[in-house]
Amino acid sequence: MKKTFKSLFSFLAVFSLLFVLGTEAMAAKKSKTLKNTIKKDTLKCGVSQGLAGFSNADASGNWTGVDVDVCRAVAAAVLGDSGKVTFVPLSAKERFTALTAGQIDVLSRNTTWTLTRDAELALTFVGVNFYDGQGFMVRKDSGMKSTADFKSGMAVCTNIGTTTELNLADFMAANGLTYKLVGFEKADEARDTYGAGRCDAYTTDKSGLAAQRTVLENPDDHIILPETISKEPLGPVVRQGDAVWEDIVRWSLNVMIEAEEYGITSANADSLKTSENPSIKKILGVEDGMGEKLGLDNEWGLRIIKQVGNYGESYKRNIQDTGILPGGRGPNALWTNGGILYVPPLR
Repeated sequence: MKKTFKSLFSFLAVFSLLFVLGTEAMAAKKSKTLKNTIKKDTLKCGVSQGLAGFSNADASGNWTGVDVDVCRAVAAAVLGDSGKVTFVPLSAKERFTALTAGQIDVLSRNTTWTLTRDAELALTFVGVNFYDGQGFMVRKDSGMKSTADFKSGMAVCTNIGTTTELNLADFMAANGLTYKLVGFEKADEARDTYGAGRCDAYTTDKSGLAAQRTVLENPDDHIILPETISKEPLGPVVRQGDAVWEDIVRWSLNVMIEAEEYGITSANADSLKTSENPSIKKILGVEDGMGEKLGLDNEWGLRIIKQVGNYGESYKRNIQDTGILPGGRGPNALWTNGGILYVPPLR
């Protein structure tokens, strides 16, 4: 009897342990943000107030850009429809508050990943969708051809509450230059003030300069100087404390990049479902189980690629074909093509 009781006790102990482990595994797939997004049937995405190539609305209110496509990818994965996104335009100053307050589900707004933002603001950067660096734009007739021509006392337009403002201060101090900061919350205000001749230079990320230059009255009257004074890894951000949601947003971006690496496009995704390549099978949901790891169905990746495209398609559509940055992709090319775009394997 004593032996039987001991055996029963051992069985119950093992059963209890397995139950606890199973419950914890199930709990790990729970996400408050995912649940609320499904309930609302829309993804609230924080974007810029208008930056061509990244997040910009046309006259009809249709949003386009590489940052916009990240949110469309998440909507395709979670809600089955890349169009189920509510875009919330935010200034640089208000973007983080809006995210931590729960006003948006994802911030995808040409935002630089830094230690301070990652560690102190209760935020999590889940990847990089554009590698950039800060530069300067000046008028051709200024005679300035590089930052070596800068003089103390010059006026510089930029956005306040950004890494751009801090980088500018560091750069000027390192070069022993004084300057007058002409700062604005909105990017278009900084651009228009520079365009009106109130500033000697305009500084922001080089991609932003290229985009803003296209909307100046006479773009050819302005040049972007060759120097790059900072590293600006830009990417989507979520609130800390919801690990499953972090994974969903992270892998929605990763699958776009991985799809380009394997040659999967919006046009051929369906035809490649018969591929014998195990990596392609995982991306397209032919191999079971990948979606379950994120609390999603198995075709989440296929929907992203068919509805939004791979990373290369998004980059070409929003950055190259619009004339913002024609030509090569530089660091934003895949690691296999001379760039630094590299993500963990989807397996």
